Formats: sequence, C-alpha cells, structure tokens
Amino acid sequence: MPQRLLPLLSDQPQSGEALGALLGVNRVTVSTLAHRLEQSGVPLRISRAGYALEPGTPVPALVGVRGEFGRAMRYAGTVGSTQDEIRAWADDAHAPAPHGAVCVAERQTGGRGRRGRAWDTRSGVLVFSVLLRRDLSLAELALAPLAAGVALHAAATRGMPGRPLGLKWPNDLLARDGRKAAGILLEAELRGEEARRAVLGIGVNVTAAPPGAACLDEWRPGLTRAELLGDTLAALEHWLAQPPGTVLDAWRAASLTLGRPVEVATPRGPVAGVAEDLDASGSLLVRSPDGILHTVSAGDVQLVGALSPSHPQGVSP
Repeated sequence: MPQRLLPLLSDQPQSGEALGALLGVNRVTVSTLAHRLEQSGVPLRISRAGYALEPGTPVPALVGVRGEFGRAMRYAGTVGSTQDEIRAWADDAHAPAPHGAVCVAERQTGGRGRRGRAWDTRSGVLVFSVLLRRDLSLAELALAPLAAGVALHAAATRGMPGRPLGLKWPNDLLARDGRKAAGILLEAELRGEEARRAVLGIGVNVTAAPPGAACLDEWRPGLTRAELLGDTLAALEHWLAQPPGTVLDAWRAASLTLGRPVEVATPRGPVAGVAEDLDASGSLLVRSPDGILHTVSAGDVQLVGALSPSHPQGVSP
C-alpha cells in the first residue's frame, strides 16, 4: 500500500489533501502511508507544507533518463540486494524486466561486493543494479567491468578540474590518495560460451562515505544522486557498446594502476610486481622482480606505496 504513494511524490511539497484525492483516501491515510515509506528508508520531508522527497532522491521521476538504460526503473527504500531484486524482476513471467532495466534502493540488508564482501549502504550513497539481457560472449563479458569502470569514471568526474579520481583494476573508483569512492560488481549467468544475462551492480559514495573512504561531494559539491544516476546510465549505455580497443584505451587513460607496484591476490596465489598494461582481453599484465610477465585475469589488487606525494597509501577494502 505505501508503494502507491511513492510514484506521486516529488521534491516539491504536496498537501495530504491533494495526494489523498489522487489515491482516493483521506489525509490521515496519506500520513500513515508517508510514515511507512519513511520507516522503509525512503528520504521524506514531512512538514506543514506537505510531503516531499529529499532533493536529488533517485526515483524514476527525478532521474534524467536519456536512452534505453533506465527507461524501466524501480526504486525502493530497503531491499535485500538490488542484484537479487532485478533478477527476480527479470524472472517475472507476466512482466519481465527488459534489457537496461534498473533497480535502485536506499538501503540493502544483504548487499554484497566482489568476493562476497558486504556493501555498506547509508544516507548519501547511490546503490543500483542494471540488467544486461542481450547475449554477451565470454570476451565481451570480460571487458564489461572495464567498460563499466570507464563509464562510471566519466560520469563521476564530469566537470571536475584535474584528475582527482581514477580506476583501480578492474573497476574500483579511487581518489588519488587511495580512498575508495565507488565499486562495481558484475554477476553473469553463463550458457555455453555466452552469458544468458548479466547484472551490473554499482555503489557510489555521493554525499557521504564510510570511514576511510571518499565521496564525490569533496570535488563536486551539490551533485545529487539522481543527477549522477542519469549520467551514469547514459555513460554505461555508451561504453558497453564501444569496441574493445576503445574501451581499453579509455581505461588506460583513467588508470591509477598502470605503472605502479601492485600486490595481487589471485586464485592461483599472490602476484607482486609492476602493473605494466592490459592485454586485449582486459587482463592485467604484471612484471615481477624476476622479469616474468604475469597475466592476471581475476584477482584483488592492492596498490603499493603512495598514490600522491602528499598522501600515504590507504586503499579501502
């Protein structure tokens, strides 16, 4: 029942009487529904002027969708995980989610990052998942996280002077002092040599961040989550369609990894050395001190040493 009220709300106050007339209920019922939404995590402003969402809340009506990605969008206060929510929507026999569908949530009780790590969601963090329904070859699937990283970097740094943010392989967005600002998780369902579908999950610290992490507000004060979501979806749609060489060149240009000493935890054991380049598949090429060039297709990278002369290394987990 509270979800009936949500599509009627905007960032401008509306009276209980006006909302009640649209829903066919009285103002007391509207108040009850509004408080239930608030309890579920939806950021509401309740005042004498009426009911309004916090400015920049990433609801469909406030997100500037400019293409196919996000044309179908669902928003919720609290969910287990946006990854699971969009998979359930994709499996809906009556109205399955289309390619480019998006699920956005304020809070996740079971959100997860790479290698099963928990995703910290709090006020000021943008968390969403995008459904990729079109078949992806294994080669395209390997490059998708890099393309997503390039897209997120482009959207997050739009209008920023200098290069305060960069990419850690394969797709973490870091401040130049090593603090993490955003992460990306790609989960795919394989069918032979193709992915039947994939789900791309993204979490960005926009106006707030966990201890030791960075948020975009440090460089782009006034940026809202709705604005960033619209920009990121447009950039994702663009970069996921680009040729591999174009994606790899753009990733190299945004990298904080290449040319640096790294330590990589891989399924086959640790690899240490200098990150020299990416190969054609997007794997990281690491030259160890003995001169051997290692090809890392999966692993957790830690950057070794200071990222800038004035800040110690401090990569957040």
